[in-house]
Amino acid sequence: MIIRKVRPDDYVAIGELTVEAYRTAAPDGQIPPALQPDGHFERVYAPMLRDVEERATRVVVFVAEIDGSVVGAVTYVPGPGPFAEFDETDAAGVRHLAVDPGAQGRGVGAALMENCVAQARTDGKRRIVLHTQSFMYAARGLYERMGFVRAPERDFRPAPDVDLQGYVLDL
Repeated sequence: MIIRKVRPDDYVAIGELTVEAYRTAAPDGQIPPALQPDGHFERVYAPMLRDVEERATRVVVFVAEIDGSVVGAVTYVPGPGPFAEFDETDAAGVRHLAVDPGAQGRGVGAALMENCVAQARTDGKRRIVLHTQSFMYAARGLYERMGFVRAPERDFRPAPDVDLQGYVLDL
């Protein structure tokens, strides 16, 4: 597996991979309101997830590649500003972690997250902040195995049907 920065020729594939990973994140039969066809996801979030070019011009997008195919991506936010869900200058953020459903369970998400942790350390950050939704069991399990701790004081609700849960990893 190779972890590298996104390239322009990756944008469309990463956008679609991210949307599909999010759509399939909920266990069967437990589709939350946000992912319903008329929910916030389809109206607002999916178009934003597809806009990898916008993210890549403002923050850092890393991709995971196996045998020449992109199988995952994550957005690394180096500090306050565009895409940050935090205000601290000594923090970095992680957003939009996504692994192709066919590549899940192969360590792709962990490798992408470990790369973000290494980047935050290189950048001299003291913590990493991220947000996820309660139905994203696999992602939450990964974050907790890596040492991220629930930070309810960072929870917020960007839309009526979207509740984001905060997590922090002190470095």
